[in-house]
Amino acid sequence: MSRRARGVALVLVLWLIALLTALVGAFALTARVEAGQDSVLRGNARAQAVARAGLEYAVWRLRGPPAARWKPDGRAYEWNFDAVPVTVRITDEGGKVDLNNASPALLTALLRAVDAEPGRAQAVAAAIVDWRDRDSLQAPAGAEDPDYASAGLAYGAKDAPFESLGELRLVQGIDADLYRRLLPNVTIHAQRADPLPTFAPAPVLTALGLDAATWMASRQAAPGPGAVASDPAAAAMASGTYSIESRARLGEGREVVLRAVVRAGAPASRDSAYTVLQWEEGAAMQ
Repeated sequence: MSRRARGVALVLVLWLIALLTALVGAFALTARVEAGQDSVLRGNARAQAVARAGLEYAVWRLRGPPAARWKPDGRAYEWNFDAVPVTVRITDEGGKVDLNNASPALLTALLRAVDAEPGRAQAVAAAIVDWRDRDSLQAPAGAEDPDYASAGLAYGAKDAPFESLGELRLVQGIDADLYRRLLPNVTIHAQRADPLPTFAPAPVLTALGLDAATWMASRQAAPGPGAVASDPAAAAMASGTYSIESRARLGEGREVVLRAVVRAGAPASRDSAYTVLQWEEGAAMQ
């Protein structure tokens, strides 16, 4: 074989070695990535199961022995399941302002309690009423179809009850920041005009004309299953509908969050101790 042919053969061999090295490296990288993805998926699946366990445990603690019962007033409870730390918060929906039943005055007071300016609070409260009522008559400072059209929106007032809290974001005058401040304090599940102070968040207490600091302090000190010394009768009026947030914390700052609204007492089937009204879950980096 000539020297030139041997040189060409050597180059081809070197190229073949380089190609095989690249293929082996790519395969090894793919294997590592897939192994990492599999680990994350298995971890998330485990955490989702733990978060679900947190919700189930919360429902049991709501209906369990009085000495072990958790209070549905939004406080955080720490729990561990299968060596995974879980933070659970339970809020009685009866302590929130019901968008479909609250009076304009209460809506205005709540908006003021979350730091909306007086004029804006009155206008947004009227717009909420115009959204939910079944007529096209505009409330003073409210918003009906022509107002939405003037704002360049492709929709008008719904003229029907709220079916989700997300609709609140569509109401004229409510931007993302105001929506964020309102969200923890409102509901569509209470089915009552006046919130229960026993379980109400601080802005709702303020909207009711109560001293939020005093109520929150007495709530923390009160014995038993959520009773508040200044209003013991309210504890017996618990709505039975609860929003529950269960956070299962994984390693490396990851967590799985489950948020649900459930109605206890009258399950949809014999296989469940509660009826699900709303369900949302997912994984997030913190």
